[in-house]
Amino acid sequence: MNENISDIETARVLFAQQCDFVLAATDPSHFPANSLPEIAFIGRSNVGKSSLINALTGRKALARASNTPGRTQQIVFFNLGKRLMLVDLPGYGHADAPRAEKDHWNALVHHYIQHRPPLRLVCLLIDSRVGAKANDLEMMKFLDRAAISYQIILTKQDQIKAPEIEAKLRQMGAMLSKHAAARGNVVITSSEKAAGIEDLRSILTFFAEPPGPKSA
Repeated sequence: MNENISDIETARVLFAQQCDFVLAATDPSHFPANSLPEIAFIGRSNVGKSSLINALTGRKALARASNTPGRTQQIVFFNLGKRLMLVDLPGYGHADAPRAEKDHWNALVHHYIQHRPPLRLVCLLIDSRVGAKANDLEMMKFLDRAAISYQIILTKQDQIKAPEIEAKLRQMGAMLSKHAAARGNVVITSSEKAAGIEDLRSILTFFAEPPGPKSA
């Protein structure tokens, strides 16, 4: 089976399932005991992680979105249909917080990525309006070194002009050949307009537990 393509209807059914908040962790000791595969979402502060999770699950306020950079200060776990765990990681970059707090968030995220057995994929979100910045490139290098597969997702497609979309995709796609752990495709999304959401659901569904008596 090609892991890049999952049946659209299967993906729709999965993401229509109940999605429940599990817990918010500020320390690795708080991480849930879990055997479900995990998909983590990371990116610069205010890149749209929470909005994307809400769009994927069809909920308006499952993940707390904010215009204030750095609001997500914990690792937040959501259980999707008892088949997949969605994980909202703290943003990096321009969070308005003391340096000691930022260092703590970074250490927490790095520990999660390097030492979390159920982690199957990191979705690395990049603002399509500005492209990859230095801290995005550093995160890509970190994920390469950790040998953690990651999916590049360009966000806020609705805020760029239509003729720019293909150029943005080509530019980012050309970068991926330099990064061993990056998946070979780029997904561009708009949480506001639901653009790219169906494609991304299909990609993520590949990593979910198959439906069974407990998840049907």
